Amino acid sequence: MFQLSLKNMRSYAVACSMAVISVGMLVPVSPVSAQTRTLPDFTDLVEQVGPSVVNIRTLEKVSSQAAAGNGIDEDMLEFFKRFGVPVPNVPRQSPRQPKPQQQPEEETPRGVGSGFILSSDGLIMTNAHVVEGADEVIVTLTDKREFKAKIMGYDKRSDVAVVKIDATGLPAVKVGDVGRLKVGEWVMAIGSPFGLENTVTAGIVSAKQRDTGDYLSFIQTDVAINPGNSGGPLINMRGEVVGINSQIYSRSGGFMGISFAIPIDEATRVSEQLRVSGRVSRGRIGVQIESVSKEVAESVGLGKAQGAFVRGVETGSPAEKAGVEAGDIITKFDGKAIEKSSDLPRLVGNTKPGTKSSLTVFRRGASKDLNVLIAEIEDDKPVKKASSKEDKPKASSAGQLLGLAVSELSDAQKKELKIKGGVKVDSATEGAARAGVKEGDVIVAIANTEVNNVKEFEAAVAKMDKSKPVNLLFRRGEWAQYALIRPAK
Repeated sequence: MFQLSLKNMRSYAVACSMAVISVGMLVPVSPVSAQTRTLPDFTDLVEQVGPSVVNIRTLEKVSSQAAAGNGIDEDMLEFFKRFGVPVPNVPRQSPRQPKPQQQPEEETPRGVGSGFILSSDGLIMTNAHVVEGADEVIVTLTDKREFKAKIMGYDKRSDVAVVKIDATGLPAVKVGDVGRLKVGEWVMAIGSPFGLENTVTAGIVSAKQRDTGDYLSFIQTDVAINPGNSGGPLINMRGEVVGINSQIYSRSGGFMGISFAIPIDEATRVSEQLRVSGRVSRGRIGVQIESVSKEVAESVGLGKAQGAFVRGVETGSPAEKAGVEAGDIITKFDGKAIEKSSDLPRLVGNTKPGTKSSLTVFRRGASKDLNVLIAEIEDDKPVKKASSKEDKPKASSAGQLLGLAVSELSDAQKKELKIKGGVKVDSATEGAARAGVKEGDVIVAIANTEVNNVKEFEAAVAKMDKSKPVNLLFRRGEWAQYALIRPAK
Protein backbone atom coordinates (compact mmCIF):
# COMPACT_ATOMS: atom_id res chain seq x y z
CA MET A 1 0.00 0.00 0.00
CA PHE A 2 1.27 3.44 -0.93
CA GLN A 3 1.79 5.63 2.13
CA LEU A 4 2.81 9.25 2.63
CA SER A 5 4.61 10.77 5.56
CA LEU A 6 3.14 13.82 7.22
CA LYS A 7 5.68 16.01 5.46
CA ASN A 8 4.94 14.38 2.10
CA MET A 9 1.18 14.75 2.67
CA ARG A 10 1.56 18.46 3.23
CA SER A 11 3.63 18.78 0.07
CA TYR A 12 1.06 16.75 -1.83
CA ALA A 13 -1.80 18.95 -0.59
CA VAL A 14 0.02 22.12 -1.62
CA ALA A 15 0.74 20.63 -5.02
CA CYS A 16 -2.92 19.68 -5.46
CA SER A 17 -4.10 23.15 -4.50
CA MET A 18 -1.72 24.69 -6.98
CA ALA A 19 -2.96 22.32 -9.61
CA VAL A 20 -6.55 23.38 -8.90
CA ILE A 21 -5.58 27.03 -9.13
CA SER A 22 -3.70 26.33 -12.33
CA VAL A 23 -6.64 24.48 -13.86
CA GLY A 24 -8.99 27.22 -12.70
CA MET A 25 -7.00 29.77 -14.63
CA LEU A 26 -7.08 27.68 -17.78
CA VAL A 27 -10.68 26.40 -17.69
CA PRO A 28 -13.57 28.86 -17.09
CA VAL A 29 -15.74 28.10 -14.09
CA SER A 30 -19.33 27.15 -15.04
CA PRO A 31 -21.93 29.77 -14.00
CA VAL A 32 -24.36 29.11 -11.16
CA SER A 33 -27.57 27.73 -12.66
CA ALA A 34 -29.97 29.67 -10.41
CA GLN A 35 -29.72 33.41 -9.89
CA THR A 36 -29.58 34.72 -6.39
CA ARG A 37 -32.73 36.85 -5.92
CA THR A 38 -33.20 39.48 -3.27
CA LEU A 39 -36.30 41.33 -2.10
CA PRO A 40 -36.86 44.62 -3.96
CA ASP A 41 -36.12 48.00 -2.44
CA PHE A 42 -38.97 50.46 -3.04
CA THR A 43 -37.31 53.55 -1.54
CA ASP A 44 -36.27 55.05 -4.88
CA LEU A 45 -39.73 54.43 -6.33
CA VAL A 46 -41.42 56.16 -3.42
CA GLU A 47 -39.17 59.22 -3.84
CA GLN A 48 -39.82 59.19 -7.58
CA VAL A 49 -43.58 58.66 -7.72
CA GLY A 50 -44.71 59.77 -4.25
CA PRO A 51 -44.96 63.51 -5.10
CA SER A 52 -47.34 62.66 -7.97
CA VAL A 53 -49.90 60.99 -5.69
CA VAL A 54 -52.63 63.12 -4.13
CA ASN A 55 -55.24 62.80 -1.42
CA ILE A 56 -58.83 63.53 -2.43
CA ARG A 57 -61.56 64.58 -0.02
CA THR A 58 -65.13 65.13 -1.10
CA LEU A 59 -67.79 67.26 0.55
CA GLU A 60 -71.54 67.44 0.16
CA LYS A 61 -74.03 70.08 1.17
CA VAL A 62 -76.60 69.03 3.75
CA SER A 63 -78.80 70.89 6.19
CA SER A 64 -77.18 71.69 9.52
CA GLN A 65 -79.68 69.43 11.28
CA ALA A 66 -78.78 66.46 9.05
CA ALA A 67 -75.09 67.20 9.45
CA ALA A 68 -75.39 67.25 13.24
CA GLY A 69 -77.25 63.96 13.23
CA ASN A 70 -74.59 62.12 11.29
CA GLY A 71 -71.61 61.45 13.53
CA ILE A 72 -69.52 59.51 11.04
CA ASP A 73 -65.92 60.32 10.19
CA GLU A 74 -64.39 60.38 6.71
CA ASP A 75 -62.94 56.88 6.59
CA MET A 76 -66.22 55.31 7.68
CA LEU A 77 -68.09 57.37 5.08
CA GLU A 78 -65.75 55.99 2.43
CA PHE A 79 -66.30 52.48 3.78
CA PHE A 80 -70.09 52.82 3.56
CA LYS A 81 -69.93 54.40 0.11
CA ARG A 82 -67.44 51.98 -1.42
CA PHE A 83 -69.31 48.86 -0.37
CA GLY A 84 -72.82 50.14 -1.00
CA VAL A 85 -73.88 50.38 2.64
CA PRO A 86 -76.50 53.12 3.29
CA VAL A 87 -75.13 55.90 5.50
CA PRO A 88 -77.02 55.69 8.78
CA ASN A 89 -78.42 58.67 10.65
CA VAL A 90 -76.72 58.57 14.03
CA PRO A 91 -78.90 60.29 16.67
CA ARG A 92 -77.36 63.11 18.68
CA GLN A 93 -76.66 62.39 22.31
CA SER A 94 -78.07 65.63 23.65
CA PRO A 95 -81.79 66.38 23.55
CA ARG A 96 -82.91 68.05 20.34
CA GLN A 97 -83.40 71.78 20.49
CA PRO A 98 -86.06 73.64 18.56
CA LYS A 99 -84.75 74.63 15.12
CA PRO A 100 -85.90 77.23 12.63
CA GLN A 101 -88.03 75.84 9.85
CA GLN A 102 -85.38 76.47 7.20
CA GLN A 103 -81.93 75.17 8.01
CA PRO A 104 -78.78 76.58 6.37
CA GLU A 105 -76.73 74.13 4.34
CA GLU A 106 -73.37 72.96 5.61
CA GLU A 107 -70.57 71.17 3.78
CA THR A 108 -69.84 67.89 5.52
CA PRO A 109 -67.18 65.26 4.75
CA ARG A 110 -68.47 62.71 2.29
CA GLY A 111 -65.52 60.45 1.56
CA VAL A 112 -61.79 60.10 1.06
CA GLY A 113 -59.79 58.68 -1.79
CA SER A 114 -56.60 58.95 -3.76
CA GLY A 115 -55.49 60.06 -7.19
CA PHE A 116 -52.41 60.82 -9.25
CA ILE A 117 -51.24 63.70 -11.42
CA LEU A 118 -51.55 63.07 -15.17
CA SER A 119 -50.07 66.34 -16.41
CA SER A 120 -48.05 69.21 -14.95
CA ASP A 121 -50.96 71.63 -15.49
CA GLY A 122 -53.18 69.93 -12.90
CA LEU A 123 -55.06 67.04 -14.55
CA ILE A 124 -55.64 64.27 -12.00
CA MET A 125 -57.02 60.76 -12.47
CA THR A 126 -59.01 58.92 -9.81
CA ASN A 127 -62.00 56.57 -9.47
CA ALA A 128 -65.50 57.63 -10.49
CA HIS A 129 -66.92 56.35 -7.20
CA VAL A 130 -64.60 58.71 -5.32
CA VAL A 131 -66.08 61.90 -6.82
CA GLU A 132 -69.54 60.85 -7.96
CA GLY A 133 -72.23 62.98 -6.33
CA ALA A 134 -69.74 65.27 -4.55
CA ASP A 135 -70.57 68.97 -4.24
CA GLU A 136 -66.94 69.86 -3.69
CA VAL A 137 -63.65 68.04 -4.29
CA ILE A 138 -60.53 68.98 -2.32
CA VAL A 139 -57.13 67.80 -3.58
CA THR A 140 -54.15 67.78 -1.19
CA LEU A 141 -50.62 67.48 -2.58
CA THR A 142 -47.71 65.90 -0.74
CA ASP A 143 -46.37 69.38 0.06
CA LYS A 144 -49.67 70.00 1.95
CA ARG A 145 -51.06 72.50 -0.57
CA GLU A 146 -54.82 72.21 -1.01
CA PHE A 147 -56.86 72.98 -4.12
CA LYS A 148 -60.53 72.91 -5.00
CA ALA A 149 -60.83 70.64 -8.01
CA LYS A 150 -63.22 70.78 -10.94
CA ILE A 151 -64.70 67.46 -12.08
CA MET A 152 -63.95 67.18 -15.80
CA GLY A 153 -66.04 64.02 -16.05
CA TYR A 154 -66.47 60.51 -14.72
CA ASP A 155 -67.52 57.19 -16.16
CA LYS A 156 -69.28 54.78 -13.82
CA ARG A 157 -68.96 51.80 -16.15
CA SER A 158 -65.15 51.87 -16.03
CA ASP A 159 -64.94 53.65 -12.64
CA VAL A 160 -62.57 56.30 -14.05
CA ALA A 161 -62.74 60.04 -13.33
CA VAL A 162 -60.66 63.08 -14.25
CA VAL A 163 -60.51 66.23 -12.12
CA LYS A 164 -58.58 69.48 -12.67
CA ILE A 165 -56.85 71.81 -10.23
CA ASP A 166 -55.52 75.31 -10.98
CA ALA A 167 -51.78 74.68 -10.66
CA THR A 168 -48.69 74.39 -12.84
CA GLY A 169 -45.31 72.73 -12.66
CA LEU A 170 -46.71 69.64 -10.96
CA PRO A 171 -44.83 66.29 -11.01
CA ALA A 172 -46.72 64.04 -13.42
CA VAL A 173 -46.54 60.25 -13.40
CA LYS A 174 -45.06 58.11 -16.14
CA VAL A 175 -47.55 55.78 -17.80
CA GLY A 176 -46.38 52.19 -18.28
CA ASP A 177 -47.14 49.46 -20.78
CA VAL A 178 -49.64 46.99 -19.35
CA GLY A 179 -48.70 44.52 -22.08
CA ARG A 180 -45.28 44.11 -20.46
CA LEU A 181 -46.75 43.41 -17.03
CA LYS A 182 -46.23 39.81 -15.90
CA VAL A 183 -47.91 37.67 -13.28
CA GLY A 184 -45.57 37.43 -10.30
CA GLU A 185 -44.03 40.84 -10.95
CA TRP A 186 -43.54 43.18 -7.98
CA VAL A 187 -45.81 46.23 -7.85
CA MET A 188 -46.42 49.04 -5.38
CA ALA A 189 -49.39 51.20 -4.39
CA ILE A 190 -49.47 54.65 -2.83
CA GLY A 191 -52.68 56.09 -1.42
CA SER A 192 -54.66 57.23 1.59
CA PRO A 193 -56.24 54.15 3.23
CA PHE A 194 -58.65 55.30 5.94
CA GLY A 195 -57.38 58.84 5.33
CA LEU A 196 -53.75 57.99 6.19
CA GLU A 197 -52.01 59.99 3.47
CA ASN A 198 -48.98 58.78 1.49
CA THR A 199 -49.25 55.17 2.64
CA VAL A 200 -47.06 52.78 0.65
CA THR A 201 -47.90 49.09 0.24
CA ALA A 202 -46.41 46.45 -2.06
CA GLY A 203 -47.02 42.98 -3.43
CA ILE A 204 -47.08 41.04 -6.66
CA VAL A 205 -49.36 40.74 -9.67
CA SER A 206 -51.63 37.78 -8.89
CA ALA A 207 -53.42 37.57 -12.24
CA LYS A 208 -54.11 39.57 -15.38
CA GLN A 209 -57.34 40.06 -17.31
CA ARG A 210 -59.50 39.10 -14.37
CA ASP A 211 -63.16 39.41 -15.38
CA THR A 212 -65.12 41.42 -12.83
CA GLY A 213 -66.87 43.94 -15.05
CA ASP A 214 -68.61 44.30 -18.42
CA TYR A 215 -66.16 46.65 -20.07
CA LEU A 216 -62.88 46.04 -18.27
CA SER A 217 -60.64 43.16 -17.33
CA PHE A 218 -58.78 43.94 -14.13
CA ILE A 219 -55.26 43.41 -12.81
CA GLN A 220 -55.42 41.29 -9.66
CA THR A 221 -52.74 41.84 -7.02
CA ASP A 222 -52.06 41.00 -3.39
CA VAL A 223 -51.06 44.60 -2.63
CA ALA A 224 -52.75 45.77 0.57
CA ILE A 225 -55.62 48.02 -0.56
CA ASN A 226 -58.22 49.45 1.83
CA PRO A 227 -60.99 52.06 1.69
CA GLY A 228 -59.27 55.35 0.84
CA ASN A 229 -56.77 53.71 -1.53
CA SER A 230 -59.37 54.00 -4.28
CA GLY A 231 -58.08 56.00 -7.23
CA GLY A 232 -54.41 55.68 -6.29
CA PRO A 233 -51.78 54.35 -8.69
CA LEU A 234 -50.45 50.82 -9.07
CA ILE A 235 -46.75 51.19 -9.93
CA ASN A 236 -44.26 48.78 -11.47
CA MET A 237 -40.56 48.53 -10.57
CA ARG A 238 -39.68 51.01 -13.34
CA GLY A 239 -41.68 53.69 -11.58
CA GLU A 240 -44.49 53.61 -14.15
CA VAL A 241 -48.23 53.59 -13.42
CA VAL A 242 -49.80 50.40 -14.76
CA GLY A 243 -53.21 50.60 -13.08
CA ILE A 244 -55.67 52.45 -10.86
CA ASN A 245 -56.51 50.70 -7.59
CA SER A 246 -60.26 50.33 -7.69
CA GLN A 247 -61.73 47.30 -5.93
CA ILE A 248 -61.05 44.80 -3.19
CA TYR A 249 -62.50 41.44 -2.31
CA SER A 250 -63.49 41.52 1.34
CA ARG A 251 -65.91 39.99 3.79
CA SER A 252 -65.00 42.40 6.55
CA GLY A 253 -64.45 45.68 4.70
CA GLY A 254 -60.68 45.38 5.12
CA PHE A 255 -57.89 43.90 3.03
CA MET A 256 -58.00 40.13 2.51
CA GLY A 257 -55.21 39.58 0.00
CA ILE A 258 -57.17 40.20 -3.21
CA SER A 259 -57.20 43.62 -4.86
CA PHE A 260 -58.13 44.79 -8.34
CA ALA A 261 -56.74 47.62 -10.45
CA ILE A 262 -58.02 49.14 -13.70
CA PRO A 263 -55.39 48.68 -16.44
CA ILE A 264 -53.89 52.08 -17.23
CA ASP A 265 -54.28 51.66 -21.00
CA GLU A 266 -58.05 51.26 -20.61
CA ALA A 267 -58.19 54.13 -18.13
CA THR A 268 -56.24 56.39 -20.48
CA ARG A 269 -58.70 55.79 -23.32
CA VAL A 270 -61.56 56.71 -21.02
CA SER A 271 -59.78 59.76 -19.61
CA GLU A 272 -59.11 61.17 -23.07
CA GLN A 273 -62.84 61.19 -23.84
CA LEU A 274 -63.64 62.68 -20.44
CA ARG A 275 -61.17 65.51 -20.98
CA VAL A 276 -62.64 66.35 -24.38
CA SER A 277 -66.38 65.90 -23.88
CA GLY A 278 -66.95 65.05 -20.21
CA ARG A 279 -68.53 61.72 -21.13
CA VAL A 280 -67.62 58.40 -22.70
CA SER A 281 -69.14 57.19 -25.95
CA ARG A 282 -69.28 53.43 -26.33
CA GLY A 283 -70.37 51.17 -29.12
CA ARG A 284 -73.18 48.63 -29.01
CA ILE A 285 -74.71 46.10 -31.39
CA GLY A 286 -77.79 45.01 -29.38
CA VAL A 287 -77.22 41.38 -28.42
CA GLN A 288 -77.79 39.51 -25.20
CA ILE A 289 -74.92 37.08 -24.67
CA GLU A 290 -73.66 34.43 -22.31
CA SER A 291 -70.72 32.05 -22.09
CA VAL A 292 -70.48 29.08 -24.42
CA SER A 293 -70.63 25.93 -22.35
CA LYS A 294 -68.85 22.75 -23.36
CA GLU A 295 -72.22 21.08 -23.85
CA VAL A 296 -73.44 23.78 -26.26
CA ALA A 297 -70.14 23.80 -28.16
CA GLU A 298 -70.33 20.04 -28.68
CA SER A 299 -74.00 20.08 -29.64
CA VAL A 300 -73.47 22.62 -32.44
CA GLY A 301 -70.14 21.20 -33.62
CA LEU A 302 -67.97 24.15 -32.62
CA GLY A 303 -65.20 21.94 -31.29
CA LYS A 304 -64.28 23.85 -28.14
CA ALA A 305 -66.03 26.21 -25.76
CA GLN A 306 -65.20 29.68 -27.10
CA GLY A 307 -66.94 32.79 -28.37
CA ALA A 308 -70.05 34.61 -27.18
CA PHE A 309 -73.36 32.73 -27.27
CA VAL A 310 -76.14 34.99 -28.57
CA ARG A 311 -79.11 34.42 -26.30
CA GLY A 312 -81.13 37.33 -27.60
CA VAL A 313 -81.14 39.94 -30.36
CA GLU A 314 -82.78 43.32 -29.85
CA THR A 315 -85.40 44.25 -32.43
CA GLY A 316 -84.16 46.95 -34.79
CA SER A 317 -80.63 46.75 -33.40
CA PRO A 318 -77.45 46.80 -35.50
CA ALA A 319 -77.07 43.07 -34.85
CA GLU A 320 -80.54 42.26 -36.17
CA LYS A 321 -79.97 44.42 -39.25
CA ALA A 322 -76.67 42.61 -39.82
CA GLY A 323 -78.41 39.24 -39.71
CA VAL A 324 -77.34 37.99 -36.29
CA GLU A 325 -79.76 35.42 -34.88
CA ALA A 326 -80.42 34.02 -31.43
CA GLY A 327 -78.42 30.83 -31.14
CA ASP A 328 -75.46 32.19 -33.10
CA ILE A 329 -72.01 32.04 -31.52
CA ILE A 330 -69.93 35.13 -32.26
CA THR A 331 -66.34 33.94 -32.67
CA LYS A 332 -64.67 37.08 -34.08
CA PHE A 333 -65.15 40.84 -34.03
CA ASP A 334 -63.18 42.87 -36.58
CA GLY A 335 -60.94 39.86 -37.06
CA LYS A 336 -60.13 39.54 -33.36
CA ALA A 337 -60.94 36.20 -31.77
CA ILE A 338 -63.58 36.08 -29.04
CA GLU A 339 -62.16 33.58 -26.58
CA LYS A 340 -64.77 34.23 -23.89
CA SER A 341 -68.08 36.08 -23.89
CA SER A 342 -66.73 39.04 -21.89
CA ASP A 343 -64.34 39.86 -24.76
CA LEU A 344 -67.21 40.97 -27.01
CA PRO A 345 -68.68 43.90 -25.02
CA ARG A 346 -65.16 45.24 -24.43
CA LEU A 347 -64.23 45.17 -28.08
CA VAL A 348 -67.57 46.58 -29.20
CA GLY A 349 -67.61 49.15 -26.39
CA ASN A 350 -64.18 50.45 -27.42
CA THR A 351 -65.35 50.89 -31.02
CA LYS A 352 -66.48 54.36 -32.06
CA PRO A 353 -70.23 54.54 -32.83
CA GLY A 354 -70.83 54.81 -36.57
CA THR A 355 -67.96 52.46 -37.40
CA LYS A 356 -68.55 49.62 -39.87
CA SER A 357 -67.25 46.44 -38.32
CA SER A 358 -67.28 42.74 -39.13
CA LEU A 359 -68.65 39.80 -37.16
CA THR A 360 -67.94 36.11 -37.64
CA VAL A 361 -70.73 33.89 -36.34
CA PHE A 362 -70.95 30.12 -36.07
CA ARG A 363 -74.41 28.95 -37.11
CA ARG A 364 -75.66 25.42 -37.77
CA GLY A 365 -72.20 23.94 -38.19
CA ALA A 366 -70.66 26.65 -40.36
CA SER A 367 -69.04 30.08 -39.94
CA LYS A 368 -70.54 33.15 -41.57
CA ASP A 369 -69.18 36.70 -41.91
CA LEU A 370 -71.53 39.62 -41.31
CA ASN A 371 -71.12 43.40 -41.51
CA VAL A 372 -72.49 45.52 -38.67
CA LEU A 373 -72.78 49.28 -38.15
CA ILE A 374 -71.87 50.10 -34.54
CA ALA A 375 -74.45 52.18 -32.64
CA GLU A 376 -73.95 54.17 -29.46
CA ILE A 377 -74.79 52.55 -26.16
CA GLU A 378 -77.95 53.82 -24.51
CA ASP A 379 -80.13 53.10 -21.52
CA ASP A 380 -81.97 49.80 -21.62
CA LYS A 381 -85.51 50.04 -22.90
CA PRO A 382 -88.31 48.53 -20.84
CA VAL A 383 -89.34 45.13 -22.11
CA LYS A 384 -92.81 45.01 -23.64
CA LYS A 385 -95.00 42.07 -22.87
CA ALA A 386 -97.50 40.50 -25.17
CA SER A 387 -100.98 41.87 -24.57
CA SER A 388 -103.08 39.77 -22.21
CA LYS A 389 -106.35 41.68 -22.58
CA GLU A 390 -107.74 39.43 -25.26
CA ASP A 391 -109.38 36.08 -24.67
CA LYS A 392 -106.96 33.21 -24.59
CA PRO A 393 -107.43 30.67 -27.41
CA LYS A 394 -107.57 27.03 -26.51
CA ALA A 395 -104.12 25.84 -25.47
CA SER A 396 -102.25 22.98 -27.12
CA SER A 397 -100.72 20.29 -24.92
CA ALA A 398 -98.37 18.92 -27.62
CA GLY A 399 -95.38 20.32 -25.73
CA GLN A 400 -96.23 18.57 -22.47
CA LEU A 401 -93.02 16.54 -22.68
CA LEU A 402 -91.11 19.83 -22.68
CA GLY A 403 -93.24 21.42 -19.97
CA LEU A 404 -94.93 23.75 -22.47
CA ALA A 405 -98.54 24.65 -23.13
CA VAL A 406 -99.02 27.02 -26.08
CA SER A 407 -101.81 28.77 -27.96
CA GLU A 408 -102.33 30.80 -31.13
CA LEU A 409 -101.28 34.43 -31.37
CA SER A 410 -103.92 36.96 -32.24
CA ASP A 411 -103.41 39.38 -35.12
CA ALA A 412 -103.09 42.23 -32.61
CA GLN A 413 -100.32 40.43 -30.75
CA LYS A 414 -98.43 39.73 -33.98
CA LYS A 415 -98.70 43.38 -34.93
CA GLU A 416 -97.55 44.54 -31.50
CA LEU A 417 -94.49 42.25 -31.58
CA LYS A 418 -93.88 42.89 -35.31
CA ILE A 419 -93.74 39.21 -36.18
CA LYS A 420 -95.49 37.13 -38.83
CA GLY A 421 -96.18 34.08 -36.72
CA GLY A 422 -95.44 32.00 -33.67
CA VAL A 423 -97.22 30.49 -30.68
CA LYS A 424 -97.70 32.03 -27.26
CA VAL A 425 -96.58 30.23 -24.11
CA ASP A 426 -99.53 29.82 -21.73
CA SER A 427 -97.52 27.92 -19.15
CA ALA A 428 -93.92 26.78 -18.71
CA THR A 429 -93.05 24.05 -16.23
CA GLU A 430 -90.47 21.27 -15.82
CA GLY A 431 -87.75 21.46 -18.50
CA ALA A 432 -89.10 24.66 -20.10
CA ALA A 433 -89.12 26.50 -16.78
CA ARG A 434 -85.61 25.32 -15.96
CA ALA A 435 -84.45 26.63 -19.35
CA GLY A 436 -85.82 30.08 -18.52
CA VAL A 437 -88.99 30.06 -20.63
CA LYS A 438 -91.87 32.02 -19.08
CA GLU A 439 -95.59 32.51 -19.58
CA GLY A 440 -96.18 35.17 -22.23
CA ASP A 441 -93.10 34.29 -24.30
CA VAL A 442 -93.69 33.72 -28.01
CA ILE A 443 -92.07 30.66 -29.61
CA VAL A 444 -91.01 31.24 -33.23
CA ALA A 445 -88.87 28.12 -33.80
CA ILE A 446 -88.28 24.76 -32.18
CA ALA A 447 -85.71 22.08 -33.05
CA ASN A 448 -84.39 24.36 -35.84
CA THR A 449 -87.88 24.44 -37.38
CA GLU A 450 -89.80 27.70 -37.79
CA VAL A 451 -93.34 27.61 -36.41
CA ASN A 452 -96.06 30.08 -37.35
CA ASN A 453 -99.02 28.51 -35.57
CA VAL A 454 -100.00 25.75 -33.16
CA LYS A 455 -100.37 23.16 -35.94
CA GLU A 456 -96.79 23.70 -37.09
CA PHE A 457 -95.61 23.65 -33.47
CA GLU A 458 -97.28 20.28 -32.88
CA ALA A 459 -95.75 18.86 -36.08
CA ALA A 460 -92.27 20.03 -35.11
CA VAL A 461 -92.61 18.53 -31.62
CA ALA A 462 -93.74 15.21 -33.07
CA LYS A 463 -90.61 15.00 -35.26
CA MET A 464 -88.02 16.04 -32.68
CA ASP A 465 -85.55 13.61 -31.12
CA LYS A 466 -86.93 13.26 -27.61
CA SER A 467 -83.72 11.75 -26.26
CA LYS A 468 -81.71 14.96 -26.80
CA PRO A 469 -82.02 18.58 -25.61
CA VAL A 470 -84.28 20.62 -27.90
CA ASN A 471 -83.32 24.13 -28.99
CA LEU A 472 -86.02 26.77 -28.75
CA LEU A 473 -86.08 30.26 -30.27
CA PHE A 474 -88.58 32.59 -28.64
CA ARG A 475 -89.46 36.25 -28.27
CA ARG A 476 -89.82 38.10 -24.99
CA GLY A 477 -91.02 41.61 -25.72
CA GLU A 478 -88.59 43.10 -28.21
CA TRP A 479 -85.90 40.50 -27.53
CA ALA A 480 -85.32 37.21 -29.28
CA GLN A 481 -83.87 34.53 -27.01
CA TYR A 482 -82.57 31.00 -27.29
CA ALA A 483 -82.90 28.08 -24.88
CA LEU A 484 -82.11 24.39 -24.63
CA ILE A 485 -84.89 22.25 -23.12
CA ARG A 486 -84.30 18.72 -21.88
CA PRO A 487 -87.45 16.60 -22.47
CA ALA A 488 -88.90 14.73 -19.49
CA LYS A 489 -88.17 11.03 -19.47
